[in-house]
Amino acid sequence: MQHILTLNAGSSSIKFSLFDDGEAELVERVRGQIEGLGSEGAGANPEFEAEKAGKKIADRKLDAREAADHDSALKVVLDFLETEIGKMAIAAVGHRVVHGGVSFTESIVLDEQRFATLEQLNPLAPLHQPHNLSGIRAAQRAFPDAMQVACFDTAFHRFHPWVNDTYALPRAFYDQGVRRYGFHGLSYEYVIGRLRQIAPLHEAGRVVVMHLGNGASMCAIRDGQSVGSSMGFTALDGLPMGTRCGQLDPGVVLYLLKEKGMTTDQIEDLLYRRSGLKGLSGLSQDMRELEAAGTPEAAQAIDYFVFRIRRELGSMAAILSGLDAVVFCGGIGEHASHIRERICRGFEWLGVELDDMRNQAGDTVISSDRSRARVFVIPTNEEMMIARHTARLLASGAPDQAARV
Repeated sequence: MQHILTLNAGSSSIKFSLFDDGEAELVERVRGQIEGLGSEGAGANPEFEAEKAGKKIADRKLDAREAADHDSALKVVLDFLETEIGKMAIAAVGHRVVHGGVSFTESIVLDEQRFATLEQLNPLAPLHQPHNLSGIRAAQRAFPDAMQVACFDTAFHRFHPWVNDTYALPRAFYDQGVRRYGFHGLSYEYVIGRLRQIAPLHEAGRVVVMHLGNGASMCAIRDGQSVGSSMGFTALDGLPMGTRCGQLDPGVVLYLLKEKGMTTDQIEDLLYRRSGLKGLSGLSQDMRELEAAGTPEAAQAIDYFVFRIRRELGSMAAILSGLDAVVFCGGIGEHASHIRERICRGFEWLGVELDDMRNQAGDTVISSDRSRARVFVIPTNEEMMIARHTARLLASGAPDQAARV
C-alpha cells in the first residue's frame, strides 16, 4: 500500500501525519510534531510527540543536536515511523506552504521553476515561507522518488471580489501583486467541508469562520466560497495573534523608521515576534497562561484580543449582508469556552445566542435553540486537507517524473 506523508514545517517546529492511500477515504495512521527546533540552553530541548488513534505513543525530550534543523528533525520523524510502522512506500509528500502569491490558486506538484517562484515570496511570509521550503528540500533528500506537493494557505481566498482583494494604492501595485491574499486557507477549506457534512443548509449560506490560535484570522464565506479575510498582504494584518500585532496604522511603521531610527529588521522583529498577546501582556503568547496569570496586563491583552474579534465579526457580517452561522476552530477557538462566550456575548442583535452548557461542554453546536445564527465548534485538520490534495494530484499522474523537485 502507498503512503502519503504530510509535513507542516514552521520556524521552530515540524508537524507530520502519515496516511494510507487506499481506494476509499484516506486513513491517518499516525501524527505528531517536534517543537523547539534549533533550541539552545538549559531547559530548551526540543520535544517530540506522536499519537495513534487518539492515543499518545511518544512524548520525549530530544537532545538539541537531534533536532538542530529541519533535516535532522525529519530524520527523527522517519526513524520513529520506521520503528512504529516498518518500511514505508512513500508515494508523495504533501507540504503546507503559506504563500502562493498571484500565480498559484490551487495545490501543485513542485518542479524547480515553481520552487524558485515560491522562494521569491519569502519576504511576504518571513516566519513561515522559508521554513516551509526548507521542509520541502529536506523531504526531497529523504524521498528522492516521491512526488512533492505544495498546498497553499492563500489558495482558498484567491477568488475574492476585487473590492476585498485590493488596497487603495495606485493600480500598478495591485498589478504587481500587492493584494489582500488571506491565509489559513487549508484550515478554512477543511472546516467548511465538515460544516457541509454537519449542516449543509448553513454551509450554503453566510458563514464566518474564526481560526483562533497562535496565528489568528477570520473568514467570511458565502456558498462555500471565501469572500473576505481579516488577513491581507502578509500574515500580520487583522486580529492580534500570539506574537504578531494584527491591524496597525501604517503610519506607525513610518514613525518607527523616521523618529525612532529603527531598522527594517528591528521593525520586522517587533511586529512578528514581540507584539500581539505576548507584547501586550509582557508575559506570554499562550492564552492558557494569560488566563491563569491574573495580572492587569494579561487581562488587558485578552480584552483586546476579544475586542478585535468582535469588531471583525461585525465587519464580516456586513460583507455577507447577514449571518447564518459562526464556526470556531484553532487551538483557542476549539478549547477556550470562556473566550467563545465573551466573543458572542451581546451579539443577539445579529442572531447569535450561546447555550452556556453546550459551550462549556465543547459540543459541536453551542448556540441555543433560539439562536437565529447557529454557532459551531469544529476542530480543524490541515493535515487531512493537505493529504487530500496530495492524493488527488498523485491519482492524476501529473506532472511527470521530470517535473518533480
